[in-house]
Amino acid sequence: MDAVTGLRSPCRLVTSEEVEHLREHGWVQLKRFVDPDVLSRMLELARTKMGDDADSNPLKAGMAAATDGEAKGALAYFNAERSGGLASPVLRPLIDEIGKSATKLLNRRANDGSPVGTRYYNDFFVPKLPSTKSSRHGGNGATAFHQDYITFAVDRTGGMTFWIPLEPYGPEAGTMSFVNGSHRLGVLGDYTTYGGGDALGAFPELRELEMSEQVTYALGDITVHTHLTIHGAGANMMDRPRWGYLLVVQPEDVCWNGSPCPNFDHTDMAPWAALNDERFPLIG
Repeated sequence: MDAVTGLRSPCRLVTSEEVEHLREHGWVQLKRFVDPDVLSRMLELARTKMGDDADSNPLKAGMAAATDGEAKGALAYFNAERSGGLASPVLRPLIDEIGKSATKLLNRRANDGSPVGTRYYNDFFVPKLPSTKSSRHGGNGATAFHQDYITFAVDRTGGMTFWIPLEPYGPEAGTMSFVNGSHRLGVLGDYTTYGGGDALGAFPELRELEMSEQVTYALGDITVHTHLTIHGAGANMMDRPRWGYLLVVQPEDVCWNGSPCPNFDHTDMAPWAALNDERFPLIG
C-alpha cells in the first residue's frame, strides 16, 4: 500500500540483501515481488494480443511460414511481442514502480553523491511455446547460454532485465539458469558469434563457475539479471505456453554506441547520443 496515495502498489521494493545477491552473483530471485492481481491482468492482456496459444499474433515483417509450420527468421527460444508498456494502464504503473527497485539494484552514485537512476529501454511479452508442438513463430526451443549486453547497442554496463513469469512455473516449463559470477568476466560477444554453440562452449572458463539450478517461480516471484550475466533455459516441456513478460532497463546516463540496433529507431541519431528522449523515460 502506498503511504501517500493509499493505493495498492503493483510490486514491492527490493531489499538490501537482494541488492547484494545481484552484486555478488549477477542475478537475483525476488520472491513475492509482483501483486498476483497485476499478474492476472498482465496475462489477460498478453492473451488478448497473442491468443490463448501465444502463437496467434501477426507474423513480423520478413517472417515467412516454412513448410514444417515454423516461421523462418523467428527466435528459437520464445515468441516476442512488444507489449506497449509505456502507454498501458496495466503495465505502466508496474514499470514505474519497478524503476525504484532498478535504481537500488544498479547501486551507482553520481559525483554529487545522489543515486544514478534508471531508464526504461523496452518491454515484451515473451511466451516460450511448447516444444512438442509446431509453431508459426518458432519460439519453442531451448535458450542457449548467452549474454544480453551486446544486443542493446549501448555504451556502458549497468543494464538489467526484469523477467516476470505470469503464472507459477518450474523447470519443466523451460525456466532459466544463471552462471554465478559470470558478470565479472566482461563482454563475451553476441550469441550469433558462437559458431552454432553457446557461451559455455565458446568460453570454457565459464564451466569453472557455479551454475544455478533452473529457477522455480511461485506466483509473484521474478528474477533480475544484469546484461553481463550468462544465462540460458531449457525447452518448455508442458503442453501449454510458458507466459512471461520482460522489462529491460538501462542506467540514466546511457548512450547509443552507434551500432545497428533493432530495438529502437536511430535514423536521426548520432553515435554516442544519450538515450534521453520520450522513448526512454526515467523510471527510477
